Amino acid sequence: MRPLIAALCVSAAPLAAETPVLDLPIDCVPGRTCYIEDYVDHDPARGRQRDFACGINSRDGHKGTDIALLSFDAMEAGVEVRAAAPGTVLRMRDGMVDDYTMPGVTDDNACGNAAIIDHGDGWQTLYCHMKQGSVSVTPGQEVKAGDRLGLVGLSGQTTHPHVHLTVYHDGALVDPFRPDASLDSCGDSAGTLWADPPAYYRTGLVTAGFSTSVPSLAAVGDGSARVTETAPDSPLVVYAHAGHAEPGDVLTIRARDPQGTEIFRTEETLTDPQVSQMRAFGRKAPPGGWPAGAYLGEATLTRDGTVIAHRNAHVTVE
Repeated sequence: MRPLIAALCVSAAPLAAETPVLDLPIDCVPGRTCYIEDYVDHDPARGRQRDFACGINSRDGHKGTDIALLSFDAMEAGVEVRAAAPGTVLRMRDGMVDDYTMPGVTDDNACGNAAIIDHGDGWQTLYCHMKQGSVSVTPGQEVKAGDRLGLVGLSGQTTHPHVHLTVYHDGALVDPFRPDASLDSCGDSAGTLWADPPAYYRTGLVTAGFSTSVPSLAAVGDGSARVTETAPDSPLVVYAHAGHAEPGDVLTIRARDPQGTEIFRTEETLTDPQVSQMRAFGRKAPPGGWPAGAYLGEATLTRDGTVIAHRNAHVTVE
């Protein structure tokens, strides 16, 4: 199937008179059952990123808003992806597998199972990474805000269940959190496309990963700390790199084995408001070694019981 979206420019377009107002495109409660993982990248420089508020919560070249579930269990239970505004379905794709190893994923299908909705006056929204076999709309179908499009999945280029929402106007990328500004700038903005804007937190998790020992911050930063495959007799360590954490924030680090059993977990209340902090926790291999298979690591930041950031990691024991 051809790509859902061709190459697109990255400058924001002037807003039309009939600008859509967006509802949350997922059936969840931000901070309780989901969180915003990444925002649109507002730094045009290669290898750098910043979100609409000049914070760290984006990825280099990221072209949408990622609203993620808290666990794979929630994905398995089924969480609806919903139309953010009324419109007409233009195209859809279904049938790609839900697999964090991303078999068969290319630049053309990185969006995974997806749908595009036309809202008129040049406005379109794109919804990515839906669960295989769950896309429930067809081209030409009229939808209302809140109508089910499919279920949150793990198809395409992703390692964590989430819906990726991209907004376009006349073919140009628009950040729904700052639609009245160009994408080479960031800061305060009076405009928003959201009917009820989700809360923004400057604090975030830059990354999380598996290693076989407690790594240095430099090794975490340059990526050399990360391992994706390891031997049964190696220690398993999950590290997390937090940015702009506030005193009282709670960082939880845990890992689960291939059967989903928790093999270690730690919680730390952060007290030092450093710009950059790295934490790691793990275990030595048990007698006889770790069972072969895929292991899941998770790092979660909460503030007053509200989830404000989460990252996961994967390693295969062979």
